[in-house]
Parts: sequence; C-alpha cells; structure tokens
Amino acid sequence: MALVLFILLMVLFLINVPIAVALGLASTLVFFLDGNVSLIVIIQRMFNSVDSFPLMAIPFFILAGKLMESGGISQRLIHLANVIFGRVKGGLGIVSIVACAFFAAISGSAAATTAAVGALMIPAMVNKGYDKSFATAIQAAGGTIGIMIPPSVPLVLYGVAAGVSVSDLFIAGIVPGLFVMVSLILLVYLISLKEGYGGGEKFGFKDFFKAFFDAFLALMMPVIILGGIYGGIFTPTEAAVVAVVYGLIVGIFIYREIKFKDLIHIFSSSVVVTAVIMFIIAGASVFGYYLTRQRIPAELTELMLGVTENWIIALLIINLLLLICGVFLETSAAIIILTPILVPIASALGIDLVHFGIIMIVNLGIGFITPPVGVNLFVAANIAGTKFESLLKAIVPFILIMIVDVIIISFIPGISLFLLGD
Repeated sequence: MALVLFILLMVLFLINVPIAVALGLASTLVFFLDGNVSLIVIIQRMFNSVDSFPLMAIPFFILAGKLMESGGISQRLIHLANVIFGRVKGGLGIVSIVACAFFAAISGSAAATTAAVGALMIPAMVNKGYDKSFATAIQAAGGTIGIMIPPSVPLVLYGVAAGVSVSDLFIAGIVPGLFVMVSLILLVYLISLKEGYGGGEKFGFKDFFKAFFDAFLALMMPVIILGGIYGGIFTPTEAAVVAVVYGLIVGIFIYREIKFKDLIHIFSSSVVVTAVIMFIIAGASVFGYYLTRQRIPAELTELMLGVTENWIIALLIINLLLLICGVFLETSAAIIILTPILVPIASALGIDLVHFGIIMIVNLGIGFITPPVGVNLFVAANIAGTKFESLLKAIVPFILIMIVDVIIISFIPGISLFLLGD
C-alpha cells in the first residue's frame, strides 16, 4: 500500500494536480483502500496539523515581509549596499546579493526576496552593461538566502515538523546564511572580473552616513525581531506580530510610502500565500500520518543503517535525496513530507537535529534555482522580461557553488551550531 501511495502521488504530480491536493487525495485514497481508518480521522488530522501556535508565525512573517516590501524598505537597503560595494568589480551584482541578505532578515521568503530586490536591481545591472541572463541569475540565486537567514518560513515548518526549537533554528541559520552570501559574492566578483562588469562608482563617508541613517529603521527590524527572540522577550510567533506592527508604523507613518488603500492588496496577497502554505501542511499531514502508521520512517532508518553506519556516507546519500526532491518539489511540501522520514535517520546517526534542519533548508534552497520548479528563476525571468530557458546556462555556476556550500555546512556542524555554543 505504501508503494501504491507513492505511485499515486507521482501520477498526480505528473498531471499537474496542485501539491496540496495531490498529497491529501493520494493519502485519502490509500486509507480508503486500506479500510482500517475512518475517513473522519483524516479531516481531524488535517485540522490539527494547522492548529498550532508556532505555525501562527507564518502568516505574520509573510505579512511583515509584504509591508516592508511595499514600504520603501528595499530601495533604502539597496542604496546602502550600493554605497558600500558600488566601487568593486561586479559591484551591482554584489549589491544585489547583499540586499537579498538584508531583505531576508525581514521577509523569510525566497520568492519575496527575489521580487522585492530584483525589481530594482535587474534593470539597474542591465543598464550598466551586465548580460541580462547573468543579472537575472544573480538575483534568482541571491533570493535563496531569503529562507536561510532568519526569520524563515521553512525553518518554522521544519521546527514544527521535527519538534525542534524554532528559536534555536533561527540562531543556527544566521552563520550558514551569511556563509552562502559570501560564496555567492565571490562567484559574482570572479565572473564580473573576467567579463569586465561594473565597478568604478565612488561614494564618500557623507554618502555612507546619509544612506545608513536613511535605512536605519529598515535595519532595526531584524534587530528587534531576532534580539527579542534571543533575549527571551518574546517567542518567534510573538516576534512575527511585533514585526507586523513595526512594519505598519514605519511604512505608513514614518516613510509614508504605504497608503491606507494599499493595505487591501497587502493583506489579501498575504492571505493567499498563507492559505497555500497551510493547505500544503494539511495535505502533507495526512501523508505523514499514513507513513507513520506503516512504520515507513522506522523501516527506512533500519535500511539506511543496514547499508552504512558511517554518518558521512549516510549524510551524502541524504543530501543527494534532498537535492533531487528539491528539483521537483515545492520547498514547503518537501519539508513536511521528508522531515518525518529523515529526522529518525538523522537521530539514529547522531546528527544534531538543529544542524540537520539547516542542512535541509540550505539544500532545498537550491531547488529555487533549478528547473523545472525553480520558483526564483520564474520570478526573476518575469521581472527581467526574458525567457526561463535563457537562464539555464547562466544559473549553473550558482547551483554548483551552492552544492559546495551544502557539503561544507553538512560536514562542519560548527558553522550552524557556533552561535548556540554547541
């Protein structure tokens, strides 16, 4: 029956049934054929899966990101980054990556980060002579940092699914996110040096201080969010609500770039994104419930340990599985589906579950820039007004460098656990 479940799921994916519907429908059909569980239990499972206090952080972080995206935050962060890095070869490309890291500390979403920064940076890079495909690939890759640096919606999902502290995951995500940022900057610099892109813009200390103070309120948002969580002042869910209030005050009353009429679109678009994620969680919970009843995670753990008890080889196999799944599955769905399966294996191998969560998130982040599902590629291509296919060659170096990042993060746990003191 487990084999039937996976076959049904693959068939539904292949005929383009939405992921949430495919997960729920395939699992329900298998339960129906099995006949051992009342279908009412399925509805209860779906409801209980989203009836979670930690998951309340998701809609609020999404709304906070939308507010900051519309409130003039991205322009100020980009200008500050340009003042700092504009004189370097590939300066605008580096600015794009750094701005993504800034915005990641606000939005928690890869697609939102790509859209908010890309709308300004892709045209700016093209106007400065950058190849359009390269400029678009930079933005798509930079957007992946959106799910690594906290706050991060996928980290919340993993924390809930694995029973791991979301606060610990947020702390653990900072250094790996910055590590990926630096690797992307080095790649952009080397390619720009070879191709002769950018550089030469000069800014003085006066420009820096002006840009810094202009962006100060934007920079304070992640400080308030993360400082409040790490200082024990509020939980990640409460921090998300604080972020929304802060975003409203800054966007409406201080920067004055959000009008009251704009709130309808901001709130409605946040509701749509939240509904999609929650629907996926509900559908995936039924899938996970069936796997647990059939002891599939336990059997896979035994199978893995039967193949090898060497954690290095096992981690390489797990990373390969995550990489393949990330190519074909939306990140939220991949986390909800794979966490119940892989966490028991990681525990049996003695891998810290906080570290393992970071490995999962960084690895699945590569899926945002790999066809055929690469969401960031579609978002960036749409902004650039270019075809998705034209980006495939330009994005390859970024995929390769991020695979190297995943391997390094996987086998040096201190990168993730350094700030936790583990």
